[in-house]
Amino acid sequence: MATTAATPLLEEHVVDAVGHDGLAAERSNTGRWTAAWFIIGVEVAERFAYYGIGSNLISYLTGPLGQSTAVAAANVNAWSGISSILPVLGAFVADAFLGRYRTIIIASLIYILGMALLTLSALLVPVTSENTEVASSSLLNILFFFSLYLVAIGQSGHKPCVQAFGADQFDEKDPREQRDRSSFFNWWYLSMSAGICLAIVVVVYIQEAVGWALGFGIPCVFMVISLVLFVLGRRSYRYSKRIHEKEINPFTRIGRVFFVAFRNRRLCQVQTELEAHPSQGSPEKLRFLKKALLSPHASTEEDNVCSVTDVEDATALVRLIPVWLTTLGYALPCAQHMTFFTKQGATLERTIFPGVKIPSASLQVLIGIAIVLFVPIYDRVLVPVARSITKDPCGITTLKRIGTGMVVATLTMVVAALVESKRIQTAKEYGLIDQPGTTVPMSIWWLVPQYLMLGLADVLTLVGMQEFFYSQVPTELRSIGLALYLSALGVGSLLSSLLVSVIDLVTGGDAGNSWFNSNLNKAHLDYFYWLLAVISAVGLSVFLFVSKSYIYRRVDGVYSI
Repeated sequence: MATTAATPLLEEHVVDAVGHDGLAAERSNTGRWTAAWFIIGVEVAERFAYYGIGSNLISYLTGPLGQSTAVAAANVNAWSGISSILPVLGAFVADAFLGRYRTIIIASLIYILGMALLTLSALLVPVTSENTEVASSSLLNILFFFSLYLVAIGQSGHKPCVQAFGADQFDEKDPREQRDRSSFFNWWYLSMSAGICLAIVVVVYIQEAVGWALGFGIPCVFMVISLVLFVLGRRSYRYSKRIHEKEINPFTRIGRVFFVAFRNRRLCQVQTELEAHPSQGSPEKLRFLKKALLSPHASTEEDNVCSVTDVEDATALVRLIPVWLTTLGYALPCAQHMTFFTKQGATLERTIFPGVKIPSASLQVLIGIAIVLFVPIYDRVLVPVARSITKDPCGITTLKRIGTGMVVATLTMVVAALVESKRIQTAKEYGLIDQPGTTVPMSIWWLVPQYLMLGLADVLTLVGMQEFFYSQVPTELRSIGLALYLSALGVGSLLSSLLVSVIDLVTGGDAGNSWFNSNLNKAHLDYFYWLLAVISAVGLSVFLFVSKSYIYRRVDGVYSI
């Protein structure tokens, strides 16, 4: 009788989750897709706001702010990189102190403030004369970049926590909800891409046809809508709870493993529970961490040893490091669509109807279109087919998915290099090398393949990275897990910025034969794309080597892949 009575209780409530009232979360009326769609809506509005600024930022820097192409590209990559690295800090604050819900609220307010100041800075840009613009450019630049990086700070708490909070709405201990969670990452990215497409089509056109102040103001309004929508869904959310009131901070708990293992480094190794079950333990290379299970001088004090779970969690984090490093080879090509792809398009024939030209940045919408088209195909067609073959609930492992996307990204750079070579050759044939203001008689649609391929690569690699890093970190650190995926993109953008600056310096800048000459007809973006293709191919090779030996993390005895 006791077993019969207990079973419905386990089915009706979600373990380790509470509702908005602080009571145990009921499975029937909290979480799952009802809550997830609220959170997905929040992300759509936030991505609209972010890309409303970022997608055409290089045009604003080279236009109203008067920067050179190389400097503007470096600034865009630096901002994009820092925006993607800061979420590690935001995730730490959320997982260690505030919780995801409160962090999202605070980060959203900072985000809105930054975008409001950005709009103000665009309103203050003088348009009367060049002298006036030069005289006030220093203060305007300070206000502009302060606002821009305030947005980055706001995103640092918003981006990792919203997605982790959305995935938290599905109980990984329930087989059906675990499958739904894998599907959630796909539909999350599809919906997010729809918001990005809308920003690129609408906001970019307004920025170039109407004005930058309105073009920055509209994303600010959407960020306000994002915050309101998030608060409206609070009654349907599942909130994580700590199992014990006096539970140790997860960072302290895992950090203690490294400290105790180092302290016990000279103790003799004895058989531990991890060694007794090798399939559940760590690789031989990480045996050092097992010494955290030993008690010096036969002490039995609880504070002197770590639990098996602590050691497993620490080992899982260490195993992520080589995977994270190898994904940087993908992040470099991923950083180009907001900079050089856009500048390429600006030199080409962009007339679609008599008297109607599309902004070059609008072609970024093709990445979103590729995602919107391919995600349903992947989720509803390819995954079921792969599932029937591999017997894997997710179709293929997340690492295989990431690797496939890295192959596509490498090929994207090859295609981009070939198209740029064609553009430069066309400019030479028509005698336009010294006429940067003249449109090259070559259609902008030549750039379509590289945008579509980058979108396909995103579906495979970025979505795969989101699910991989979320599932492979300890449960309490899942905001950190998603921040790790973002930080890989951020470091990739910073490396791209550094690479551009070094190459521009070595090749002589605008005064020499720079690969990034402001006159793109004299530049050699094709050389840069070939270089990125080689770097990406090397990163892919190392990734394949690392992924073969990777051991997936267990969740209640089941390996999460």
